Amino acid sequence: MSRPVRQDDEGGLPPAFGGGDTPSEQAVWRLRSRGCWDDAAALLEPRAAAESTAAVRRAALLVERCMFTSDGWAAAEDALRIAEAVAGDDDERGAAACERGQLAYASTVLGVRDRADEARAALGRAAALLTPTAETRPLLDFRRGLIAEHLSDNTQAAKAAYRRAHAGATAHGNPLLLSFTWRHLAGLALRDGELAEARHGFTESLHLREKLGFLVGMAPALVALADAQPDEEAARLRAEATRLFRLLGGVPTWLKGQLGTA
Repeated sequence: MSRPVRQDDEGGLPPAFGGGDTPSEQAVWRLRSRGCWDDAAALLEPRAAAESTAAVRRAALLVERCMFTSDGWAAAEDALRIAEAVAGDDDERGAAACERGQLAYASTVLGVRDRADEARAALGRAAALLTPTAETRPLLDFRRGLIAEHLSDNTQAAKAAYRRAHAGATAHGNPLLLSFTWRHLAGLALRDGELAEARHGFTESLHLREKLGFLVGMAPALVALADAQPDEEAARLRAEATRLFRLLGGVPTWLKGQLGTA
């Protein structure tokens, strides 16, 4: 399966972890937020062989790298196998399955290899394993929304999943995931012609990313907002997105065609 990635199609990048409070967690976040996924993963590697949380976080970083760069698939697969091997309970196994589903989704939506069935199966397995209150549950809901919207073309199911994810992210205090749910709900509103609702959602998403310092996610958020704005403001937003895109070395790669960059 091969099709162009749309402006609202990042692929479910929010991780099952945020910046954290320890110096190590903050260092991982700083690297990740600037697109230095390999360096961030290296900080977690010493603990990943025996500690499930570190293993899943490391796998999530390398899966995210695949989505942004369409590269690094073998490293992500290896990290997932480690995360699956060290998982000790159902929530840990569910978190690893959620990342496997995301990797298969990314491969499919980026046109690398059609793994849609694997993505659905892995996310279904995660849903069966995760407890209703698990921290990963809102992320799973979000990713199931992506499957519904971009692989099944079922916008109603996608909207319901995004809303569940939005409520869960609010309850768990996960502002990064909220930036994604705002953005994808806004994308559906834009498709339905609800311009004011779309602008509000895209603006909320952008503000959250600015507040968090999620630099690598800024250009996609700016392009999304531009699509709901008048021409003059849209041009300004796209110019800023292009500047950030070039600053980060052309990441995310799938944004290149939308910005018209060489």
